[in-house]
Amino acid sequence: MLFDTHVHLNDDQYAEDMDEVIARAKDAGVEYMVVVGFDRKTIQKALEIIHEHDFIYASVGWHPVDAIDMTEDDLIWLEEVAAHPKVVALGEMGLDYHWDKSPKDIQKDVFRKQIRLAKKINMPIIIHNRDATQDIIEILREENAEEIGGIMHCFSGSAEVAKQCLDLNFYISLGGPVTFKNAKKPKEVAIQVPLDRLLIETDCPYLAPHPYRGKRNEPSYVRLVAEQIADLKSLSLEEVAQITTANAKKVFGID
Repeated sequence: MLFDTHVHLNDDQYAEDMDEVIARAKDAGVEYMVVVGFDRKTIQKALEIIHEHDFIYASVGWHPVDAIDMTEDDLIWLEEVAAHPKVVALGEMGLDYHWDKSPKDIQKDVFRKQIRLAKKINMPIIIHNRDATQDIIEILREENAEEIGGIMHCFSGSAEVAKQCLDLNFYISLGGPVTFKNAKKPKEVAIQVPLDRLLIETDCPYLAPHPYRGKRNEPSYVRLVAEQIADLKSLSLEEVAQITTANAKKVFGID
């Protein structure tokens, strides 16, 4: 029983073969997924997918790269779609200092607005972080985000940073990079973070694990992430699968 907590099946890369991709995931033991919408187009597609598949849930938010495009109407709309019974989180949201489309001050403002919305409607949040770790932690603290908690998606920081996130009531989610041979930090995080605070994901179609690195990722590959964590923690695949699935159900409020 595996739970891929972050997929982008709403990406155009799956337009031709989504049914086959989902079938392969089921064959690999993936029993739950959360498809993440991060703008109007991807949120609409996510809602279509969860309507068609009972074991797939959705998260809705506004990506920091596109923060400059978000309006007050979009924020109101996010609150409306978040009321859907199969929408289980807000996000992905956060800060991305790698791309320069949206100025940092606008990203921070949009991030804070979404945290406040999440607190208003009592939903966990999914955090996107690229080259912005300390600013993200600072905003999470200032906004008292520990009241709702959530997920540090595709975590790439150090074990020390992971500890700060755990203290803020966030789970650490690991994806394909933990399987890369020279990925010292993700492996160290996998070892150091208690299993009851870990989640697994693919972030597909991005960041495919070894041996598929550089190719299109898909949810069935989350098994490889779980296998790597099991190896690093000297546990069985079944133990890692069972506990990370229970963790995901807890954070998303899925019975």
